[in-house]
Amino acid sequence: MLALPAEAFEARRIEQRRASSLSLVRFDRNDYSVPTAYAHHELTVIGGDDEVRVTSADDLIATHERHWGREHVSYDPIHYLALLERKPGAFDAARPLERWELPECFLVLRRRMEAEHGHRGRREFIKVLRLLESSTIRQLAGAVEAAINLGCEDVDAIRLILEHRAEAPIPLFSLDGHPHLKSFALDPPDLSAYSSLTNDVLTQQGA
Repeated sequence: MLALPAEAFEARRIEQRRASSLSLVRFDRNDYSVPTAYAHHELTVIGGDDEVRVTSADDLIATHERHWGREHVSYDPIHYLALLERKPGAFDAARPLERWELPECFLVLRRRMEAEHGHRGRREFIKVLRLLESSTIRQLAGAVEAAINLGCEDVDAIRLILEHRAEAPIPLFSLDGHPHLKSFALDPPDLSAYSSLTNDVLTQQGA
């Protein structure tokens, strides 16, 4: 008998597809969205049992739940935010965003931005949503709530809060697990040079 393969078999089908002008790629009679920057591009579609992945070269650019029916369209609203930032007037009528439910804090943020900046406030709000391109909805919602509580409803402030929260805390050094280091003792620093310098400065000031 032949030996079992070193890697488990992955049930999938791979096809080359061109994204449409609507940033959709067709796979097995259904359409899946990709970021608008990839419209009209040749892409690789990988269909598995439960998901569809789309890649450009070696970059994963989209992941969707796979649908086994036909003529279904799967939108990821985040894929269309870059385009809507340039055309904010289409934001409320954009089909990819029709069923996008955002936490209440985002609605509060939008109202305040539009009240303060008028029509420009909608573009500023879309800029905040574009932070989802590199963060989760939970992370961004937490940053938005913090910004609202601080009274600084600004995309730069929200980005700063996100970046600050993403920074890993520097752990304090502990000798736990390093018993061989406990026998070492450091000599106290020699502060005589500093004392001498201080005395010289005081002498000069007195002169």
